[in-house]
Amino acid sequence: MGTDSSPAAQAPQPGDSYVRSFARGLEVIRSFSQQAPAQTLSEVAQRTGLTRAGARRILLTLQALGYVDSDGRQFRLTPRILDLGFAYLSSMPFWSLAEPEMESLADEIGESCSAAVLEGTDVVYVLRVHTHKIMRTSLGVGSRLPAYCTALGRVLLAGLNEADLRQRLLASGVQRNTEHTVTDIDELVDRIGQVRQQGWSLVNQELEEGLISVAAPILNRSGKVIAAINISGQVNRTDVQAMQQRYLPALLQRARSISARIG
Repeated sequence: MGTDSSPAAQAPQPGDSYVRSFARGLEVIRSFSQQAPAQTLSEVAQRTGLTRAGARRILLTLQALGYVDSDGRQFRLTPRILDLGFAYLSSMPFWSLAEPEMESLADEIGESCSAAVLEGTDVVYVLRVHTHKIMRTSLGVGSRLPAYCTALGRVLLAGLNEADLRQRLLASGVQRNTEHTVTDIDELVDRIGQVRQQGWSLVNQELEEGLISVAAPILNRSGKVIAAINISGQVNRTDVQAMQQRYLPALLQRARSISARIG
């Protein structure tokens, strides 16, 4: 697995070309979440640090463009906001190559299969193939989860150099989600180092009780980790041994196939 030697600290910083009003507009969009699907003007201003007047101008602009709707008191995002995410997906042609492989894997294994990329300290789901089981996790495209306690996240973090890895772990707000969650930074670095060596990750109930997942990297032609795919299931249907013996070989085969198609 390749490493990314460009730490986040080297990202472009605001300068003469920085459009502050555009940045504030994005902050307003990001202020909406599962915890805050609808907000008043005051709530948006508080969450973004904008003045009420500034937040109002941005909200009304987004409303005029069709990205925000209002009932006169509260604002909420409209489905049109998905166009922004779909623009990213359509600009990355390898997802069209990955989807049939993931569908085949989900059918073979009988468990959900997902693809994700790393953004900051989170994994962001960019593709998800569900099974027809009644009991399944309620994640979809655009869902975000902390990288440090997920199989997808550890595979993606394993693509970083150690300095960047530690920086992101320290910024992750590591907390104990379950009795199984690893919260010690040094231990996380060691475990992610093992993931880097073996080329896959298995996480057992560290994010949520009852949820188990195994993930593998998607590599570009230079060997850099650009995404990850996983199989996830419930412990009442599977266990660590089944994940390693039955699911992992099929997952690694699909990950290699997708990587080869990209290259």
